[in-house]
Amino acid sequence: MRILYQLLVVFFVMLQAAAGQRYIPRRFDPCRAQNGICTPGICRRPYYWAGTCRNGLTCCKMYVEV
Repeated sequence: MRILYQLLVVFFVMLQAAAGQRYIPRRFDPCRAQNGICTPGICRRPYYWAGTCRNGLTCCKMYVEV
């Protein structure tokens, strides 16, 4: 019976830690880091080719004049 109380304490501590976690880690996406979008096929105006996304699609980035 004593072990049941200890297991309940461990269970509640685990629930508290899971509820406090706000950030869900995701894989790094270099296309999103460049403010690009992943599209199938070629890039249309006003976008230009910036690379390849991790899923094989084309990374397109908007053309900005300086």
